[in-house]
Amino acid sequence: MSALPDALQARKQPLQSRSKATVEAIREASFQVLIAHGLAGSTTTRVAERAGVSVGTLYQYYRNRSTMLAALLEWHLDTVATAVEDAGARVQGATLDDTATAIVEAFVAAKLEHEEISLALYAIAEMHGGPALVAAGRVRMEQAIIAMLGATRDARFADAPQVAGVLLGALVGPMCDLLNAGAPADRVAPLRMQLTLLARGYLAAARVQA
Repeated sequence: MSALPDALQARKQPLQSRSKATVEAIREASFQVLIAHGLAGSTTTRVAERAGVSVGTLYQYYRNRSTMLAALLEWHLDTVATAVEDAGARVQGATLDDTATAIVEAFVAAKLEHEEISLALYAIAEMHGGPALVAAGRVRMEQAIIAMLGATRDARFADAPQVAGVLLGALVGPMCDLLNAGAPADRVAPLRMQLTLLARGYLAAARVQA
């Protein structure tokens, strides 16, 4: 279920292969236009032209420019949250260190996979339904981390939700700084290492001591 208010939800969801391909083309064009022209230049006319469809076709799926932009942010946040959830499914019963590493790797990889998109979307995160979407994405990631903490074989936590929230917050800030700096290649590996050390150290300190 979408976290967007009704006024910002897509007009309809694609069901057939052709419709899905059209929506995918519009999404890709939207990202390209946003990156190339910024928020002010991301018009439905420009996006439709880049996607190779008519403006009327675009409006079959999106009510207006705001719903189109909200859909971009929703897709991106869903991608990041899904990456963390998938990591949780892969490390059920792992050690605390391996769990911490998996959380960091999943989060960093998902943000860097579409780094230009991540940076461009900061421009719309405070509007077009952004706060609601960001909050919903954060809840999903926290729930995934809580499940991972509960499944570790060598640690337990008295307040896993609190720990998950603090850990996620500690990852978000440095990652945003990296993206704002253009994600220079020479900074990615060191940041990943530092975030892994941070996650391992914090989780080790926060667990219930035997």
